[in-house]
Amino acid sequence: MRDGLQRPLRDLRVSVTDRCNMRCTYCMPCEVFGRDFVFLRRAELLSFEEITRVARQCVAMGVRKIRLSGGEPLLRHHVERLVEMLAGLLDVEGKPIELTMTSNGVLLAKRARALKEAGLTRLNISLDALDNAVFQRMNGGRAAVASVLEGIDAAQAAGLTPLKVNAVIRRGVNEREILPLVEHFRHTGIMLRFIEYMDVGVTNGWRLDEVVTAQETLAQIDAEYPLQPIAPRYPGEVAKRWKFVDGGGEIGVIASVTQAFCHECSRLRLSVDGKLFTCLFAAQGDDLRGLLRSGEDEAANDEALRQRVIATWKRRTDRYSQLRLVRTEMPREKIEMSYIGG
Repeated sequence: MRDGLQRPLRDLRVSVTDRCNMRCTYCMPCEVFGRDFVFLRRAELLSFEEITRVARQCVAMGVRKIRLSGGEPLLRHHVERLVEMLAGLLDVEGKPIELTMTSNGVLLAKRARALKEAGLTRLNISLDALDNAVFQRMNGGRAAVASVLEGIDAAQAAGLTPLKVNAVIRRGVNEREILPLVEHFRHTGIMLRFIEYMDVGVTNGWRLDEVVTAQETLAQIDAEYPLQPIAPRYPGEVAKRWKFVDGGGEIGVIASVTQAFCHECSRLRLSVDGKLFTCLFAAQGDDLRGLLRSGEDEAANDEALRQRVIATWKRRTDRYSQLRLVRTEMPREKIEMSYIGG
Protein backbone atom coordinates (compact mmCIF):
# COMPACT_ATOMS: atom_id res chain seq x y z
CA MET A 1 0.00 0.00 0.00
CA ARG A 2 1.40 3.39 -1.02
CA ASP A 3 0.59 6.95 -0.06
CA GLY A 4 -0.04 9.98 -2.29
CA LEU A 5 3.71 10.28 -2.97
CA GLN A 6 4.13 6.53 -3.62
CA ARG A 7 5.79 5.78 -0.27
CA PRO A 8 5.04 2.31 1.17
CA LEU A 9 3.72 1.72 4.69
CA ARG A 10 6.41 -0.18 6.60
CA ASP A 11 6.60 1.23 10.15
CA LEU A 12 4.10 1.89 12.95
CA ARG A 13 5.09 4.02 15.93
CA VAL A 14 2.85 3.75 18.98
CA SER A 15 2.81 6.22 21.86
CA VAL A 16 1.65 4.34 24.96
CA THR A 17 1.69 7.27 27.42
CA ASP A 18 1.94 11.05 27.33
CA ARG A 19 3.75 11.11 30.69
CA CYS A 20 7.49 11.17 31.26
CA ASN A 21 9.84 11.18 34.23
CA MET A 22 12.10 13.72 32.50
CA ARG A 23 11.55 17.26 31.27
CA CYS A 24 13.94 17.46 28.34
CA THR A 25 14.12 20.98 26.92
CA TYR A 26 13.59 19.83 23.33
CA CYS A 27 10.52 17.70 24.11
CA MET A 28 8.75 18.49 27.41
CA PRO A 29 10.20 21.74 28.80
CA CYS A 30 9.31 22.10 32.47
CA GLU A 31 8.07 25.64 31.90
CA VAL A 32 5.15 24.12 30.01
CA PHE A 33 4.89 20.60 31.43
CA GLY A 34 4.99 21.64 35.07
CA ARG A 35 3.08 20.59 38.18
CA ASP A 36 -0.19 22.01 36.89
CA PHE A 37 -0.05 20.40 33.45
CA VAL A 38 -3.06 18.15 32.84
CA PHE A 39 -2.17 14.80 31.30
CA LEU A 40 -4.67 12.43 29.72
CA ARG A 41 -6.86 10.37 32.01
CA ARG A 42 -6.54 6.59 32.02
CA ALA A 43 -9.92 6.16 30.29
CA GLU A 44 -8.71 8.32 27.40
CA LEU A 45 -5.75 6.05 26.65
CA LEU A 46 -6.06 3.17 24.23
CA SER A 47 -6.07 -0.17 26.01
CA PHE A 48 -3.50 -2.78 25.12
CA GLU A 49 -6.22 -4.71 23.31
CA GLU A 50 -7.15 -1.65 21.25
CA ILE A 51 -3.53 -0.94 20.35
CA THR A 52 -3.11 -4.55 19.27
CA ARG A 53 -6.22 -4.39 17.06
CA VAL A 54 -4.87 -1.34 15.25
CA ALA A 55 -1.43 -2.88 14.96
CA ARG A 56 -2.86 -6.10 13.53
CA GLN A 57 -4.57 -4.19 10.72
CA CYS A 58 -1.42 -2.20 9.96
CA VAL A 59 0.72 -5.34 9.87
CA ALA A 60 -1.76 -6.91 7.44
CA MET A 61 -1.17 -3.90 5.17
CA GLY A 62 2.62 -4.15 5.11
CA VAL A 63 4.00 -2.90 8.43
CA ARG A 64 7.13 -4.80 9.36
CA LYS A 65 8.31 -2.87 12.40
CA ILE A 66 6.48 -1.50 15.43
CA ARG A 67 8.15 0.92 17.82
CA LEU A 68 6.71 1.70 21.26
CA SER A 69 7.38 5.16 22.63
CA GLY A 70 5.84 7.89 24.76
CA GLY A 71 6.43 10.01 26.78
CA GLU A 72 8.40 7.33 28.56
CA PRO A 73 6.88 3.95 27.66
CA LEU A 74 8.09 2.27 30.85
CA LEU A 75 5.74 4.53 32.82
CA ARG A 76 2.78 2.67 31.30
CA HIS A 77 1.81 0.03 33.84
CA HIS A 78 2.46 -3.56 32.72
CA VAL A 79 3.73 -2.48 29.29
CA GLU A 80 5.44 -5.88 29.10
CA ARG A 81 1.97 -7.37 28.54
CA LEU A 82 1.50 -5.15 25.48
CA VAL A 83 4.92 -6.23 24.22
CA GLU A 84 3.87 -9.86 24.56
CA MET A 85 0.62 -9.22 22.66
CA LEU A 86 2.35 -7.42 19.79
CA ALA A 87 5.23 -9.90 19.59
CA GLY A 88 2.79 -12.53 18.35
CA LEU A 89 1.96 -10.61 15.16
CA LEU A 90 3.32 -11.91 11.84
CA ASP A 91 3.99 -9.75 8.79
CA VAL A 92 2.56 -10.37 5.31
CA GLU A 93 5.35 -12.88 4.65
CA GLY A 94 4.55 -14.82 7.81
CA LYS A 95 7.62 -13.59 9.67
CA PRO A 96 7.62 -12.11 13.20
CA ILE A 97 7.56 -8.33 13.15
CA GLU A 98 10.47 -6.32 14.51
CA LEU A 99 9.26 -4.95 17.84
CA THR A 100 11.31 -2.14 19.33
CA MET A 101 11.07 0.55 21.99
CA THR A 102 12.54 3.99 22.59
CA SER A 103 13.21 4.75 26.27
CA ASN A 104 15.13 7.25 28.35
CA GLY A 105 16.60 4.26 30.19
CA VAL A 106 16.00 5.49 33.74
CA LEU A 107 13.68 2.61 34.67
CA LEU A 108 15.32 0.07 32.41
CA ALA A 109 17.74 -1.65 34.78
CA LYS A 110 14.91 -3.55 36.51
CA ARG A 111 12.79 -4.09 33.40
CA ALA A 112 15.16 -5.09 30.60
CA ARG A 113 15.02 -8.83 31.24
CA ALA A 114 11.21 -8.89 31.42
CA LEU A 115 10.94 -6.89 28.19
CA LYS A 116 13.21 -9.35 26.40
CA GLU A 117 11.25 -12.33 27.73
CA ALA A 118 8.00 -10.70 26.60
CA GLY A 119 9.29 -10.52 23.04
CA LEU A 120 10.87 -7.09 22.58
CA THR A 121 13.44 -7.26 19.79
CA ARG A 122 15.70 -4.34 20.66
CA LEU A 123 15.92 -0.89 22.24
CA ASN A 124 16.83 2.70 21.47
CA ILE A 125 17.93 4.66 24.54
CA SER A 126 18.21 8.44 24.80
CA LEU A 127 21.35 9.92 26.35
CA ASP A 128 22.27 13.49 25.43
CA ALA A 129 25.43 13.91 27.53
CA LEU A 130 27.90 12.07 29.74
CA ASP A 131 28.64 15.09 31.90
CA ASN A 132 26.01 14.89 34.62
CA ALA A 133 25.56 18.66 34.94
CA VAL A 134 24.97 19.03 31.20
CA PHE A 135 22.67 16.02 31.14
CA GLN A 136 20.55 17.39 33.98
CA ARG A 137 20.43 20.81 32.34
CA MET A 138 18.87 19.10 29.33
CA ASN A 139 16.44 16.86 31.24
CA GLY A 140 15.16 19.35 33.79
CA GLY A 141 17.22 17.87 36.61
CA ARG A 142 15.10 14.72 36.68
CA ALA A 143 17.74 11.99 36.22
CA ALA A 144 21.45 11.24 36.48
CA VAL A 145 23.71 9.81 33.81
CA ALA A 146 24.53 6.82 36.02
CA SER A 147 20.93 5.58 35.99
CA VAL A 148 20.82 5.60 32.19
CA LEU A 149 24.19 3.85 31.87
CA GLU A 150 22.92 1.20 34.29
CA GLY A 151 19.88 0.72 32.06
CA ILE A 152 22.08 0.42 28.97
CA ASP A 153 24.18 -2.26 30.67
CA ALA A 154 21.03 -4.16 31.65
CA ALA A 155 19.67 -4.00 28.11
CA GLN A 156 22.90 -5.37 26.68
CA ALA A 157 22.98 -8.15 29.26
CA ALA A 158 19.38 -9.06 28.43
CA GLY A 159 20.18 -9.34 24.73
CA LEU A 160 18.12 -6.37 23.53
CA THR A 161 20.58 -5.78 20.73
CA PRO A 162 21.74 -4.23 18.49
CA LEU A 163 21.37 -1.44 21.01
CA LYS A 164 21.24 2.18 19.81
CA VAL A 165 21.90 5.28 21.89
CA ASN A 166 20.40 8.54 20.64
CA ALA A 167 21.76 11.99 21.46
CA VAL A 168 20.00 15.20 20.46
CA ILE A 169 22.60 17.95 20.01
CA ARG A 170 21.61 21.57 20.72
CA ARG A 171 24.03 24.41 20.12
CA GLY A 172 25.12 26.20 23.25
CA VAL A 173 24.03 23.29 25.43
CA ASN A 174 25.70 19.97 24.72
CA GLU A 175 27.77 20.14 21.52
CA ARG A 176 30.92 19.59 23.61
CA GLU A 177 29.54 16.19 24.59
CA ILE A 178 29.86 14.75 21.10
CA LEU A 179 33.41 13.42 21.45
CA PRO A 180 32.99 12.17 25.05
CA LEU A 181 29.96 10.17 23.92
CA VAL A 182 31.89 8.76 20.97
CA GLU A 183 34.83 7.81 23.17
CA HIS A 184 32.56 6.11 25.70
CA PHE A 185 30.64 3.96 23.20
CA ARG A 186 33.42 3.04 20.77
CA HIS A 187 34.29 -0.68 20.85
CA THR A 188 31.12 -1.52 22.83
CA GLY A 189 28.95 -2.83 19.98
CA ILE A 190 26.47 -0.03 20.68
CA MET A 191 25.56 2.28 17.80
CA LEU A 192 25.63 5.93 18.85
CA ARG A 193 23.36 8.19 16.79
CA PHE A 194 23.41 11.98 16.77
CA ILE A 195 20.11 13.72 16.03
CA GLU A 196 19.70 17.27 14.80
CA TYR A 197 17.59 19.39 17.15
CA MET A 198 14.12 19.48 15.55
CA ASP A 199 11.12 21.78 15.70
CA VAL A 200 8.69 19.11 16.87
CA GLY A 201 5.67 20.69 18.56
CA VAL A 202 5.56 24.36 19.52
CA THR A 203 6.76 24.44 23.15
CA ASN A 204 10.51 23.90 22.83
CA GLY A 205 11.39 27.36 21.48
CA TRP A 206 13.19 25.88 18.47
CA ARG A 207 15.48 28.11 16.44
CA LEU A 208 17.44 27.15 13.37
CA ASP A 209 20.64 28.69 14.72
CA GLU A 210 20.58 26.21 17.62
CA VAL A 211 20.83 23.26 15.24
CA VAL A 212 24.23 21.57 15.22
CA THR A 213 24.20 20.08 11.75
CA ALA A 214 25.05 16.48 11.00
CA GLN A 215 27.90 17.77 8.84
CA GLU A 216 29.39 19.67 11.80
CA THR A 217 29.03 16.63 14.05
CA LEU A 218 30.71 14.32 11.56
CA ALA A 219 33.55 16.77 10.96
CA GLN A 220 34.26 16.97 14.70
CA ILE A 221 34.31 13.18 15.05
CA ASP A 222 36.26 12.54 11.84
CA ALA A 223 39.04 14.90 12.94
CA GLU A 224 39.67 12.70 15.97
CA TYR A 225 38.52 9.29 14.73
CA PRO A 226 38.50 8.98 10.92
CA LEU A 227 35.22 7.77 9.45
CA GLN A 228 34.03 5.96 6.34
CA PRO A 229 30.40 5.97 5.08
CA ILE A 230 28.37 2.75 5.16
CA ALA A 231 25.56 1.90 2.78
CA PRO A 232 22.04 1.87 4.30
CA ARG A 233 20.71 -1.51 5.40
CA TYR A 234 17.29 -0.91 3.87
CA PRO A 235 15.40 1.78 1.91
CA GLY A 236 14.14 4.54 4.18
CA GLU A 237 16.69 4.06 6.97
CA VAL A 238 16.63 7.39 8.79
CA ALA A 239 20.21 7.39 10.07
CA LYS A 240 23.14 7.78 7.72
CA ARG A 241 25.76 5.34 8.92
CA TRP A 242 29.51 5.76 9.29
CA LYS A 243 32.14 3.35 10.57
CA PHE A 244 35.42 4.09 12.32
CA VAL A 245 38.39 3.33 10.08
CA ASP A 246 40.21 1.73 13.02
CA GLY A 247 37.42 -0.80 13.57
CA GLY A 248 35.92 0.89 16.62
CA GLY A 249 32.34 0.33 15.48
CA GLU A 250 29.92 2.71 13.83
CA ILE A 251 27.87 5.82 14.41
CA GLY A 252 24.81 7.31 12.78
CA VAL A 253 23.50 10.82 12.13
CA ILE A 254 19.83 11.73 11.74
CA ALA A 255 19.70 14.98 9.78
CA SER A 256 16.00 15.63 9.45
CA VAL A 257 16.57 19.42 9.40
CA THR A 258 19.47 19.83 6.97
CA GLN A 259 19.17 16.63 4.91
CA ALA A 260 15.45 15.82 4.99
CA PHE A 261 14.42 12.26 4.13
CA CYS A 262 10.67 12.76 3.71
CA HIS A 263 10.78 11.14 0.26
CA GLU A 264 11.58 7.79 1.92
CA CYS A 265 9.42 8.08 5.05
CA SER A 266 7.34 4.94 5.61
CA ARG A 267 6.04 5.72 9.14
CA LEU A 268 2.53 5.88 10.50
CA ARG A 269 2.02 7.08 14.09
CA LEU A 270 -0.65 6.12 16.61
CA SER A 271 -1.08 8.57 19.49
CA VAL A 272 -1.71 7.55 23.07
CA ASP A 273 -5.43 8.35 22.77
CA GLY A 274 -5.96 6.66 19.42
CA LYS A 275 -5.37 9.26 16.72
CA LEU A 276 -3.55 8.27 13.57
CA PHE A 277 -0.88 10.72 12.36
CA THR A 278 0.96 10.59 9.05
CA CYS A 279 3.83 12.90 10.03
CA LEU A 280 5.86 13.71 13.16
CA PHE A 281 5.15 17.39 12.48
CA ALA A 282 1.40 17.06 11.92
CA ALA A 283 -1.23 19.18 13.66
CA GLN A 284 -4.20 16.84 13.36
CA GLY A 285 -4.82 13.11 13.30
CA ASP A 286 -7.65 10.75 12.35
CA ASP A 287 -9.58 9.43 15.35
CA LEU A 288 -9.62 5.64 15.71
CA ARG A 289 -10.67 5.46 19.35
CA GLY A 290 -14.27 6.31 18.58
CA LEU A 291 -14.34 3.61 15.93
CA LEU A 292 -12.72 1.06 18.26
CA ARG A 293 -15.31 1.78 20.96
CA SER A 294 -18.36 2.02 18.73
CA GLY A 295 -19.87 -1.20 20.07
CA GLU A 296 -20.26 -2.78 16.64
CA ASP A 297 -19.57 -6.43 15.89
CA GLU A 298 -15.80 -6.83 16.18
CA ALA A 299 -15.34 -8.35 12.73
CA ALA A 300 -17.27 -5.52 11.08
CA ASN A 301 -15.50 -3.04 13.29
CA ASP A 302 -12.10 -4.38 12.28
CA GLU A 303 -13.02 -4.03 8.61
CA ALA A 304 -14.07 -0.43 9.20
CA LEU A 305 -10.80 0.11 11.04
CA ARG A 306 -8.87 -1.37 8.14
CA GLN A 307 -10.60 0.91 5.66
CA ARG A 308 -9.91 3.96 7.84
CA VAL A 309 -6.19 3.16 7.98
CA ILE A 310 -6.07 2.58 4.22
CA ALA A 311 -7.80 5.88 3.51
CA THR A 312 -5.53 7.77 5.89
CA TRP A 313 -2.38 6.40 4.31
CA LYS A 314 -3.48 6.77 0.69
CA ARG A 315 -4.21 10.48 1.04
CA ARG A 316 -0.90 11.15 2.83
CA THR A 317 1.28 13.76 1.13
CA ASP A 318 3.28 15.07 4.12
CA ARG A 319 6.83 16.29 3.56
CA TYR A 320 7.28 18.90 6.23
CA SER A 321 11.05 18.63 6.62
CA GLN A 322 11.65 19.06 2.90
CA LEU A 323 9.56 22.22 2.89
CA ARG A 324 10.89 23.69 6.16
CA LEU A 325 13.89 25.48 4.67
CA VAL A 326 12.21 26.71 1.47
CA ARG A 327 8.98 28.16 2.86
CA THR A 328 8.91 31.52 4.59
CA GLU A 329 6.03 30.43 6.84
CA MET A 330 5.35 26.99 8.29
CA PRO A 331 2.38 25.71 10.30
CA ARG A 332 2.15 27.27 13.75
CA GLU A 333 0.25 24.33 15.21
CA LYS A 334 2.02 20.97 15.57
CA ILE A 335 1.39 18.13 17.95
CA GLU A 336 3.92 17.69 20.76
CA MET A 337 6.41 14.83 20.62
CA SER A 338 5.41 13.56 24.07
CA TYR A 339 1.89 12.94 22.72
CA ILE A 340 2.70 11.43 19.35
CA GLY A 341 5.97 9.67 20.18
CA GLY A 342 9.42 10.30 18.71
